[in-house]
Amino acid sequence: MFFSSRRSSVLARNGMVATSQPLAAMAGLRTLMEGGNAVDAAVATAATLNVVEPMSTGIGGDAFALIWMAGEKRVHALNASGRAPAAASIDELRGKGLSQIARDSIYAVSAPGAAHGWELALKRFGTMPLSEVLKPAINYAREGYPVSDIISHQWQNGMKKLSRHPSGKELTLNGRAPNAGEVVRLPELAGSLQAIAEGGADALYKGPIAGRIASFVQQMGGWMTEDDLAADKATWDEAISTGYRGVAVWECPPNGQGIAALMALNIAEGFDLKAMGFQSVDTYHHLIEAMRLAFADAHRYVADPRKAHVPIRGLLSKEYAGRRRSLIASDRAMPKAMFGEVAAPSDTVYLTCVDGKGNACSFINSLFEGFGVGLVVPGTGIALQNRASLFSLDPDHPNALAPGKRPYQTIIPAMTTRDGELWLSFGVMGGFQQPQGHLQVIVNMVDFGLEPQAALDALRFSVQPQGNGVSLEEGVPDATVEGLKARGHKVSVVGGYARTQFGGGQIIQRDPDTGVLTGGSEPRKDGCAVGW
Repeated sequence: MFFSSRRSSVLARNGMVATSQPLAAMAGLRTLMEGGNAVDAAVATAATLNVVEPMSTGIGGDAFALIWMAGEKRVHALNASGRAPAAASIDELRGKGLSQIARDSIYAVSAPGAAHGWELALKRFGTMPLSEVLKPAINYAREGYPVSDIISHQWQNGMKKLSRHPSGKELTLNGRAPNAGEVVRLPELAGSLQAIAEGGADALYKGPIAGRIASFVQQMGGWMTEDDLAADKATWDEAISTGYRGVAVWECPPNGQGIAALMALNIAEGFDLKAMGFQSVDTYHHLIEAMRLAFADAHRYVADPRKAHVPIRGLLSKEYAGRRRSLIASDRAMPKAMFGEVAAPSDTVYLTCVDGKGNACSFINSLFEGFGVGLVVPGTGIALQNRASLFSLDPDHPNALAPGKRPYQTIIPAMTTRDGELWLSFGVMGGFQQPQGHLQVIVNMVDFGLEPQAALDALRFSVQPQGNGVSLEEGVPDATVEGLKARGHKVSVVGGYARTQFGGGQIIQRDPDTGVLTGGSEPRKDGCAVGW
């Protein structure tokens, strides 16, 4: 039961990049070939994706990264997610009759963290300056590039948002979405990228661009000020991990939802999935239930740990996983997955780069939904994200909106190590599909021995974070669909362009003995793995 990609895994030794758009993958590969390392290549790729896949990512959004430096044999976690403005107020929004922040609301705009993240990663681990790694992105924005079929389709879907304000035309082709094969130039975005190349991240967070961002947000009725932008900084965190059948799986800590993937793996580890069979009714059922329980906990506990208590150690304990696992019945779905009681402890892009020395960067950069909130800052080509829509307006919730606080984040890069050596640098982008994509990739490779491309080709499920609904990809046998329905799952089968709900994955695997890199890329998108 695989997506018919007809792709083979890509093999190389000197370096590899895998992402969702070929031009961006080649920008990263050229960076490696010119002497850059995995971190240099990751930033070059991310910046290029801002140009060639502008509905998904950009300097108006956030980023996270896991970085493995071969000389240290340690995973570093970068959090480049922006914070709520100082004037953010639950009382103000509830006074307006709001019970949640709409995803197209100006209040959904949080500070853009990505550019600070690019700069911080390069300063600590890169070998090239920001001015050098931004060159491919600036060139494509200024000189133009041909648009692919899938990206054209996504662009069409975003036109309703972009058309609400005149500045949205800066991310269009003469006021419309480009058709497949048409060449697009984004001169305003090129100017912003050039300013960052010349002045560093401060060119975005201070000075004229920051003034334009703050002025535009305030004009639209929002809270963002120049002081909010100047105060926002990316930070280094301690990566979190769990063991799964001898493999250490690494994620960024909360405020990201990577912990949901680790909790689901902890629950799944107690089932003999290999004996149940690859993508059998039993395997699907137990993984779906594990994911539902993990989501219930994530939505209860994940928040900014600098502003709220998040019981990370308790959530990741094997004892807690055992208690959660005991709630799963083999013959029926839970009517509702509830969060557990934890004792106090004593439209996104994904890319992965590994260089010839074994350094790796697992990187994700996102506007959250397509074109974010749908607002483009006039004269800059910068689309603003709508990540703050994930805040709760319940003042007693850990993820409650508050000044200077980071919201719950869906974007999560991942890595695995085995016997103290890097094994996989991978991720599966796509909102709440991300942790369940991580779960399925790991199970495919660890329990069923699939190669990277086959692990991505394998048909996926997509759990709805609330309720007991689950989507299955077209191609899953009817017997599996009916078997899950018989156990009480509300199943829908999805095909065509809607397959994008199953996420976009990239994997690079490294053999520590030979240095051979084996890459796979999402078959449901335009991307590729390229190496040399």
